[in-house]
Amino acid sequence: MLILLNKPYQVLSQFTDKEGRATLGDYVTVPGVYPAGRLDFDSEGLILLTDDGRLQARISQPGSKIAKIYWAQVEGIPGETELNELVAGVALKDGIANAVSARLIEPPAHLWPRNPPIRFRANVPDRWIELTLSQGRNRQVRRMTAAVGLPTLRLIRYSVGPWSIDGLMPGESREIASDEAWQAL
Repeated sequence: MLILLNKPYQVLSQFTDKEGRATLGDYVTVPGVYPAGRLDFDSEGLILLTDDGRLQARISQPGSKIAKIYWAQVEGIPGETELNELVAGVALKDGIANAVSARLIEPPAHLWPRNPPIRFRANVPDRWIELTLSQGRNRQVRRMTAAVGLPTLRLIRYSVGPWSIDGLMPGESREIASDEAWQAL
């Protein structure tokens, strides 16, 4: 089985936490499932969970090159220069990282409010960009946008491969049979 979960902001991508923070276990009660990949504590959006070890490996291993689409609300106004840099590749401490594509978008339709909301600064504009990645490193989108002078204020993973958060509010999930998930890949 594959579970699509719209992970809320400030929820850990694990099932337990010694510090008492919110975890996946607060939203998914199906036994024997594990995350196929991670999404950091300060990010929202799609996280996939499965009880199929082969499917988990196929989705989460870097060599799989499954596209992941992120919506990032960034501080500043991205121009063609910054968007092109994100695709060409930016130097991070752990090597060059690049997006498959990067484009300016309107604020996503049907976007839920975040609690707490992002900080608002009247004199500093912000915009939304959409980034498609085929690799996944720790806090990669945040580090990439910062490297081109556009700090990320809010980050939402919209999709992983053929699956998306369409129709899922934060904390909501939907199940897909393993055979159907394999067919979608």
